[in-house]
Amino acid sequence: MAAQKLLLPYNFTASDRKALEFTIRTFAHREDVEVTLFHSYTPLPTVDISNETVTGRLKESFSYLNQKLSELEMTFQEIKEELVEKGFGAERVKSTFKPRKKEIAGEIIDLHRGEKFSFLVLNRKAGKIGRFFSGSVHTKVIAALRNTTVCIVC
Repeated sequence: MAAQKLLLPYNFTASDRKALEFTIRTFAHREDVEVTLFHSYTPLPTVDISNETVTGRLKESFSYLNQKLSELEMTFQEIKEELVEKGFGAERVKSTFKPRKKEIAGEIIDLHRGEKFSFLVLNRKAGKIGRFFSGSVHTKVIAALRNTTVCIVC
């Protein structure tokens, strides 16, 4: 039987944690489900930094941000390992950790169109008036996709 592909976007929030736990409870026991853990981050700009005093402080800031990004990537790999520990076979877990080129909803939609996922597990963050005007990620993704099962974890 061909594997069904599940996309799990993950942004290190409590809501994402709920979506991860839902995915484990619902799909880990199923041998026909392959999960792709996905995170897209805002890339750091490339800036030529010399050893001058003013840019020296900027260099320290970039070093700090690069370190934080490395730590985030290690945590992301730990989440992938957790999926394996909780029942998904190692061959059934993939991960994508990449710099963002557009808004997150667009990144999810592009990945889905390229990989043809059967399921998406998204979360819905409550509140915040800003999302009223800009639209939420899950709303944009649902509006763009067809023939895909989308689970919204609240």
